[in-house]
Amino acid sequence: MSIVSIEPATPERWDDLEKLFGPTGAYGHCWCVFYRRRAKDFTASVSCAQPERGNENRETLRRLTLDGAIPGLLAYEGTEPCGWVSVAPRKDFIRLARSRSLRPVDPAEPGVWSVVCFWLPPRRRRKGLGTRILDGAVEYARVNGGRVLEAYPVDTAGGRAPSAEIYPGTVQIYEKAGFVCTPHPTSGRPIARLNLKE
Repeated sequence: MSIVSIEPATPERWDDLEKLFGPTGAYGHCWCVFYRRRAKDFTASVSCAQPERGNENRETLRRLTLDGAIPGLLAYEGTEPCGWVSVAPRKDFIRLARSRSLRPVDPAEPGVWSVVCFWLPPRRRRKGLGTRILDGAVEYARVNGGRVLEAYPVDTAGGRAPSAEIYPGTVQIYEKAGFVCTPHPTSGRPIARLNLKE
């Protein structure tokens, strides 16, 4: 696979992002706003009882994108969008601050960015694209003033797990990229961190 570019999700790329995510908003009508919305609001939006399931999540991502907030990066093969990573300053992900298992040890630590989600269509998986997108996220955070890039991977112990469970990435992919993974002091969940200013 030849990736021509990994680009910020700017307003003019909204149609590409919507096309990539498709009618179910990538997975389960999430539209990659799980960490950007309060738990009760997100849960209400994806409820099966909701007649227009996921529309509020889609609208949240659309508004962020069209307002120029750059909610993440799109990978392109030629002109075709083929992958996504959600990367932004940690403060943009309000759910992290409220999470019992991922709450920052120092919420006021300056210059921390976060990677919270990858999305690759099934036919694009297991071809090294996730690694390329992560490299793009590292560079994007660095260029835009990030001091540390943090992520919240799943530990598969080197094995495989269902794709729905590994949307944050795996310990293996982060360690391969130079991140250091340590357990969260309260929950024990892996936290991956990379110093961007070395």
